[in-house]
Amino acid sequence: MNIFLRIIVAGILVLWGGHSAFADPLGKIDAPPLSERWFGIYVNSERVGFYRQKTDKTEDGYRMEGNGSVRMKVMTFSKEASMRETYLVSKSLTLRSFDVDQTINGSSSHVSGKVSGNIIHIKTEVNGKITDKTLKIKGEVYPGPALNIYPLMRTIAVGSSHKIQMFDPEELKIKEVQITVLGEEKTTDGLPAIKLRNNLYPFVNNDIWVDRQGNTLEESVRDGLVTTKAEPPKTLGTFISDWALAKKDLIYDFSLVRVQPPIKDAKKLTGLSVEISEWNDAVPLLQGGGQQVEKRNNGRVTFKTGSLVPKSSEFASLKPAESYLKPADKIESDAPEIVAMAKVLASGVSNQEEQAKAIASWTAEWLNDTIEDGGSAAESFKSKIGNCQTHARLYTAVARAAGIPTRFVSGLVHQEGKGFLYHSWAESFLGDRWVSVDPTYNQLPADPTHLKLLEGHLPEDMAPIIAIIGRIKITVLETAY
Repeated sequence: MNIFLRIIVAGILVLWGGHSAFADPLGKIDAPPLSERWFGIYVNSERVGFYRQKTDKTEDGYRMEGNGSVRMKVMTFSKEASMRETYLVSKSLTLRSFDVDQTINGSSSHVSGKVSGNIIHIKTEVNGKITDKTLKIKGEVYPGPALNIYPLMRTIAVGSSHKIQMFDPEELKIKEVQITVLGEEKTTDGLPAIKLRNNLYPFVNNDIWVDRQGNTLEESVRDGLVTTKAEPPKTLGTFISDWALAKKDLIYDFSLVRVQPPIKDAKKLTGLSVEISEWNDAVPLLQGGGQQVEKRNNGRVTFKTGSLVPKSSEFASLKPAESYLKPADKIESDAPEIVAMAKVLASGVSNQEEQAKAIASWTAEWLNDTIEDGGSAAESFKSKIGNCQTHARLYTAVARAAGIPTRFVSGLVHQEGKGFLYHSWAESFLGDRWVSVDPTYNQLPADPTHLKLLEGHLPEDMAPIIAIIGRIKITVLETAY
């Protein structure tokens, strides 16, 4: 956590004060906690980003992974950063190898390397240009994620200090960091903790609260100016899903799912079969709407869409629930202007499929596509702006007003030359089955690269995205044209 926080607050210069000394022993732990932790990042109590940290055991040590994104502005200083970092360390947490992707204020780089004796071999790639560098070291070197755990893996006492060498992947330097154990103190949320302090930032206190197992609970720079707090994934789920579905630059690198091999001529696809690895069972396996999903072993699932969905699975669906015809929060299908527009669009149209096509086409033309969510269906009807979530809400509202059972869905869609991004669209019950409709791109049915993961438009419906975002990988198994 320390490295990512250092990247985002570097450059903020403020005065700092001292701390009182203690002398009580606190014991030690034998190993770092093997866990996954999510953190919200705040500036003056406003959430500006997130970070995920995970530690796993390897045959001869540990793998420490982290990724996150942040956008902040303090006084005249502003910074946007995203990072993916992986460190392999020994059982004592000393650095062995590293792989770091980072984008800072629009500039991207990839840094990798390994420790060999008293040398760190570093390879840096920026804009396709690769450079090699070596750093001489004296003694043991540690990665940033080890800083908060290091003191607890020693026999520590209140008031004790530890000086260690840390590798900084942004500046490609070795820095000496002093960590002081201040004593037992509750976090701002009242959780019991051990309080640490280090001198990672110039002129600024960096205070850390960890539990007795070594889990970071909270970090604070300059008495709370910038803080990170451990939060349940569900708490961060809505925040992260909103950013991902909006395809904001801040979360773009984090949420982009790269695909191998690349999909050629995606616009000409009639069917697609892919395997998604690193799946999490917190995300349901949804059938219908032109897709078939099957769970494999070792955290893998396969998706088949379009013409590759076996005919035997294309059975008629049960009559949809009445809720798919009723107004809902932010889907005001009973609003007078929406009811009136539904009647206009249905005029002279012979069947519901043609009505749905007319509504999708109207929605795509009516709304100017933006990054920001345009709000409810009624609000966006007036403002005429919104992102994919807005398009899906407005289409759903008008379709329901026209008597077409419709539901809001979210998942992944392919972006030419890049990979898959998170996206929202809709499904309408036409004839005897659910049909995917993308009112952002004016597609009915939506193209085969639409992989449905979630149903529902409420924040709690989309929160499960956090279980897979930044993790999953997609492998193309078959394409049809």
